[in-house]
Amino acid sequence: MRIGLLTEGGYPYAVGESGVWCERLVRGLGQHRFDLYAVGRPSAAGASLPLPPNARLVRAADPEGASGNLLERAALGTARAARRAYGRRDRRRFTEAYERLATGLCAEEAEGTGGARGVSTAGAGGSGAADVGEPGGAAAFAEGLYALAELARERGGLPGALRSDDAVRALEAACRAPGARRGAAAAGLPDHLAFAEHLEGVLRPLSLDWYEEDALGAADLCHAAAGGTTALPGLLAGHFFGTPLLVTEYGVQLRAHYLSAAGADRSAPLRTLLAALHGRLAAEVYRQAALLTPGNAHTRRWQERCGADRDRVRTVHPGMAADRFDGVGEDEESGDPATLVWVGRAEPAKDLVALLHAFDEIRTRQPDARLRIVTVPVRDPGAEPYLAQCRALAAQLFPDEAAGAHAVGENPVSFEELGGPEAPTLEDTYASGAVVVLSSVVEGFPAGLVEAMFCARATVSTDVGAVVEIIGGTGLVVPPRNPRALADACLALLRDPERRYRLGAAARARALELFTVEQNLAAFRGIYLELLSHAPVRHRPGDGALFAHPAEAHVPGSWTPRAVTAGTGAPDA
Repeated sequence: MRIGLLTEGGYPYAVGESGVWCERLVRGLGQHRFDLYAVGRPSAAGASLPLPPNARLVRAADPEGASGNLLERAALGTARAARRAYGRRDRRRFTEAYERLATGLCAEEAEGTGGARGVSTAGAGGSGAADVGEPGGAAAFAEGLYALAELARERGGLPGALRSDDAVRALEAACRAPGARRGAAAAGLPDHLAFAEHLEGVLRPLSLDWYEEDALGAADLCHAAAGGTTALPGLLAGHFFGTPLLVTEYGVQLRAHYLSAAGADRSAPLRTLLAALHGRLAAEVYRQAALLTPGNAHTRRWQERCGADRDRVRTVHPGMAADRFDGVGEDEESGDPATLVWVGRAEPAKDLVALLHAFDEIRTRQPDARLRIVTVPVRDPGAEPYLAQCRALAAQLFPDEAAGAHAVGENPVSFEELGGPEAPTLEDTYASGAVVVLSSVVEGFPAGLVEAMFCARATVSTDVGAVVEIIGGTGLVVPPRNPRALADACLALLRDPERRYRLGAAARARALELFTVEQNLAAFRGIYLELLSHAPVRHRPGDGALFAHPAEAHVPGSWTPRAVTAGTGAPDA
């Protein structure tokens, strides 16, 4: 089978956890051929990954700018060049298509109806938009999107046209039309210009040279490693060639857009338009995909809320390598019985402040308890100030303790960095404690929790994201932002070793059953065959008629005639 694998943010694979998953998928399903299509800025980490024999990089493009080789700068053009390139008829085609798309974006939603039901964007900066997919608006958006894709494929010059005066005027008219969103109606010229620039970047995949018979047209199946812009080429391959689209999401791009702090300085009308754009695109991807495979029930609920048909959604948990944790998981006696361990990125969403206040309560009731905070190195400039704030709070809550007047004090809370001398590896870190703690207020699929389960560690977690789905009944779950409940749960496990061991063993058994690489590969092996079996037959030039040469005609035996027509492989009549 020939798979067109659409990845984001890397070359040839995606970076981070998504990149690890892509590499394991390609190497684990060696019977299939993978054609890689990388959407995103190439990274040095991704470029160093060697490709297995069954994979090849076919195309790569950077949506944020013209990439050097495969996305030609001349194909993008400028607004003035686009006006020259388009004749009167093509210019009218563009205007009509853009008006439909803009009308679909700006259309007010009827709550509880149609595609994306009730996805609020008020948390994305207070825009106040309600749903992201009412039938009329969603249909108009889709019609405009595909019309623009057809124009780009036939005539080119679309990026420049999207920045043209015609586009800005059409957007302004849609924002002020009767029935438009109230937030969009308040948009001014600066908002229209900023949105037109953002829209051109989002729709950059429409202008790629990927929609040919020797590119995505030759794929039996398109598999997108994320939704949104990453899945857009697969959406167009389905439109042009009828290629089935499989979308795997381990984190929801729409949710990430709503929670992103990058647009905090944007005006409310602009945030309304951007939320509508990403919501409409997500809803169209979910509507057209042959199958959606979210990594957890939390992501699945987002997809269904955005209009995905439940019959076309199937949860496939991400596969993680478990063998590196075998030594720790099979050693029940490892770990200091009075030590709590926290591992993750130092950021406000992890709520280390609540964890430190909970540990203050724990120390009051069990003075020998210790807390190890092991941070994963990140390049986010906002991480260091937050970590410094947490260090200062720990120093205030827990002054250095000394056994005597002439001894050097030691703090019961230690801040360490993964890979350093105190915490060289993840398995060593988890092995050092008796209980692993997760104190987050926002989570998707916390991989660190699964790693702790592989290590047979009892866990105390806050009820966010996919935590309950991961833990099942093998750990303690408490409400977020509740230091007292977090302290009570930790103390319950610290004071009961038998219960701690029992929960740890159950956690390891559950993780080995649900979250290994093997189960993930087995699931996609079956999904690929299932999707191809339901896809319509497509004849390619030179393929000939299907089943014209029965398999038994090539097997020697009494059932085959002795004379075979030369050059055809078919028995004589």
